[in-house]
Amino acid sequence: MENEKNYLEYLAELYPTIEKAATEIINLQSVINLPKGTEHFLSDIHGEYEAFSHVLRNGSGAVRKKIDDVFGHTLGISEKRALATLIYYPRERLEMEKKQQEDIDDWYKVMLYRLIDVCKIVSSKYTRAKVRKALPADYGYIIEELITEKPEVLDKEAYYEAIIQTILEIGSAENFVIAVAELIQRLVVDHLHIIGDIFDRGPEPYKIMDCLMNYHSLDIQWGNHDILWMGAAVGNPACIATVIRNSIRYGNLDVIEDGYGINMIPLATFAMSVYADDDCSCFEIKNKKHSYETEIELEMKMHKAISVIQFKVEGQAAELYPEFGFQRRNFLDKINYEEGTITIGGKIYQLLDDYFPTIDPKNPYQLSAEEEEIMNRLVKAFQSCEKLQRHMRFLLNKGSLYKIYNSNLLYHGCVPLNDDGSLRKVKIYGKSYQGRTLYDVMESYVRKGFFAVDPDEKKKGRDLMLSLIHISE
Repeated sequence: MENEKNYLEYLAELYPTIEKAATEIINLQSVINLPKGTEHFLSDIHGEYEAFSHVLRNGSGAVRKKIDDVFGHTLGISEKRALATLIYYPRERLEMEKKQQEDIDDWYKVMLYRLIDVCKIVSSKYTRAKVRKALPADYGYIIEELITEKPEVLDKEAYYEAIIQTILEIGSAENFVIAVAELIQRLVVDHLHIIGDIFDRGPEPYKIMDCLMNYHSLDIQWGNHDILWMGAAVGNPACIATVIRNSIRYGNLDVIEDGYGINMIPLATFAMSVYADDDCSCFEIKNKKHSYETEIELEMKMHKAISVIQFKVEGQAAELYPEFGFQRRNFLDKINYEEGTITIGGKIYQLLDDYFPTIDPKNPYQLSAEEEEIMNRLVKAFQSCEKLQRHMRFLLNKGSLYKIYNSNLLYHGCVPLNDDGSLRKVKIYGKSYQGRTLYDVMESYVRKGFFAVDPDEKKKGRDLMLSLIHISE
C-alpha cells in the first residue's frame, strides 16, 4: 500500500489537474493506435565500425523499403539506389554530384522533393511531438512545414515550391539535403537493440561506443566480450590480459594504444627481452596489418608474453574461486617442462612450443617479478583511462544481462541448462541460482564491481566478471 501511495503522489505531481491527466490519457491512446515503430536488432558487432555504421545508416534495408513504398514504379532501380545512397551517405554523395552535375541546382531541387516525400512517410508513424523532437535545430521549422499537410493552403504546390526555391537561392541546399537525409536515418528506426558483443576482434569498438552514446533510443544486452572489457575496466587482471591478448591476436593493438591511450611499451620491452631468441611461431597474428617483419615479430612476442601472463592469472583465479570451474582451463601444472610434454585426460602430448622462461615448474601460476610489475601498471592504466570508464558507464546505464521488450526476451549467448533441458543451478559465492534469478544475481555483482562501497563486495563483483565471460558463452 505504501508503494501504491507513493506512486499516486508522483502521478499527482506530474498531472495536477483532471484536464492534464485527461490530455495525457488521450495522447497515450492515440500513440497506441499509431503504427508500431521499427525496432532494429544488431548482435556480434565485434568492433567492425564501418560495417556497423553502414547497417545503422540503412536500417538493415528499412530505408530502401520506404523508398519503394513512396515511389513504387515511378522511379527506376538505379534512381532508387542513388536516392538510397544519398540518404545513407549525404556528404559523400553530394561531393561526388557537385563534380558531375552540369546544373547542380536542378539536381538539388529534384532530390529535395524526393527526400521530403520519403521523410513524410517515415514520420507518419510518429506523433507530431515526437517528430518535432527529432528535427535538427537549424532547419527544424522549415522541415516541419514541408512534411506537414496544410489543408488551409489552397495552392500547396506553389507554397512548397516557394520554400524549396528560397532554400536554393540562399545557398542552403547542400546543408538542407544533409539535414533531411540524417532525419530520415533517425526516423526510420524507432529503437535499436544491441544484443551483445560490441568489443573484440574488430579494429574500432571505441568508435561504435561513441556512436551509440549519441543514438536517440537504444538498449544493450551485455555479451561475454563486453563483460570482458567491463572486467578489465575495473581492474580484473585476467580480463585485462585477455583483452590485450585478443587485441594483439587479431592485429588490433591500436584499439588499446590509440583508441584508449593505454601504453603498451612496457609489455613490448619485456617481450623483446624475454623472448629475444624465440620466434614465437605458435603465436602468429591473425590479421597482419604491418608491412614490416620487425613489427609482426614484435607483436608475436607480445602475444606470447601476455598469453603466458593470462594463463597464470586465470590459474590464480581458479585456486581462489574453485566454484567457478576454471580448473578445467588450467594446464600449466600439467606440463612436464623437462620433456616438453603435457598430460590431458590421461594422454601425453608433445608441446609445439616448450620455451617458457618465466614459468617456475614448482609454482607455475606465480607471476615473475617483471610480469607482476607489468600487470600492476596495466591495472592502473585501465582503471584510470577516462574514455574507457566513460564507455563502460554507458554500458551500465543502457545495458543489462537481459531485457524484456515488447514481450520478447533479449539476451546474448545462452542460459545454463541441464541435459534434460531444465534450468541448471549455478553456484555464486556459496549460493545456487538458476534461470532469471541467476541472471539477476550476476548482473547485481557486475554493478557492484563498479559501484559497491564495501571493498569485499566490490572485489567479488570484479572477480565474478571473469566467470560471466564463460557462463554467457
